[in-house]
Amino acid sequence: MPDAPPLATENLTRVVDGETLVADVSIEVEAEEVFVVFGPSGSGKTSLLRLLNRLDEPTSGTVYLQGTDYRTIAPRTLRQRVGWVPQAPTLIDGTVAENVAWGPTLRDEPVDTGRLHELLDRLGLSGFAERDADRLSGGEAQRVAIARTLFNDPDVVLLDEPASSLDAAAADRVESLLADVMDAYALTAVLVTHDADRARRLGHRGIRLEEGRIQASGALDTVLSTPVSR
Repeated sequence: MPDAPPLATENLTRVVDGETLVADVSIEVEAEEVFVVFGPSGSGKTSLLRLLNRLDEPTSGTVYLQGTDYRTIAPRTLRQRVGWVPQAPTLIDGTVAENVAWGPTLRDEPVDTGRLHELLDRLGLSGFAERDADRLSGGEAQRVAIARTLFNDPDVVLLDEPASSLDAAAADRVESLLADVMDAYALTAVLVTHDADRARRLGHRGIRLEEGRIQASGALDTVLSTPVSR
């Protein structure tokens, strides 16, 4: 029997005050792929992403991690296994190293400083460990947020337009380093984006959302070229 995919959804739906934000979404994300959730603003991309680690609760349907219904997993464990990189980072007061090690520190686990420095190096932050987080540029802060998520060693990484709040040069730098680190660590990721070029550069397969519903799925060429329904 084949192994269960790292992440899958089954008829995932969320309705709030009579408005359907996500409607009957079923996907499977394969190991070591970047699965793209593509669509215009307001199409339900972030709403879907928030359901994948229970930041929001589905009205119906569910998510499976390695074949296990995520409702049976403690929320704290779930959010360690399904990491989140937001559009705009929120860092804690303190050093870069303290931010990256925040998860293990909260769990009273030892911090592997060698791995921490390796991750910073991978993300172009060599020598930044003792720098105060409030002295970082926007692009540097976003890379620290990525490092913080990856340092938790998640099974799946959720990327919510991680370069959209940056200027073009910083966004390109984050994208390039993110692609390198995902390849180096053979990461499985779900990437939300409205940028077709970024989707092509980073992604493998995906879906196109409109009004919370899947309009196209599969190969990115198909997903990105599907006309907007009216």
